Amino acid sequence: MNLKYHTIAVLFTLGAAVPAVATAADAEAGKAKAAVCAACHGKNGIAAIPGYPNLAGQNEQYLVSALKAYKNKQRSGGQSAVMQGQAMGLSDEDIANLAAYYSSLPADGGK
Repeated sequence: MNLKYHTIAVLFTLGAAVPAVATAADAEAGKAKAAVCAACHGKNGIAAIPGYPNLAGQNEQYLVSALKAYKNKQRSGGQSAVMQGQAMGLSDEDIANLAAYYSSLPADGGK
């Protein structure tokens, strides 16, 4: 086997062993998925119900961590049962997209 084809074969083999790199989160996809969140967290990420957290302008990584913790039943108290139920149906991509959307909103909800 000549060096050129050997190099290509090695690179191809290594590439198959490397997990796919995560793509950037899609805030527009998050916006489309956020309709159910609006019932408690408001259309613009400002909570419609006193005592519920505002999501607009939150740190993106915090939102990812929080949703994953709800999904894995690692958060308790308050409305955790509701949030666990909501998060269970979300894929990692959904979570990333929702976090990208809410973090992109102005913290005041655009008032």
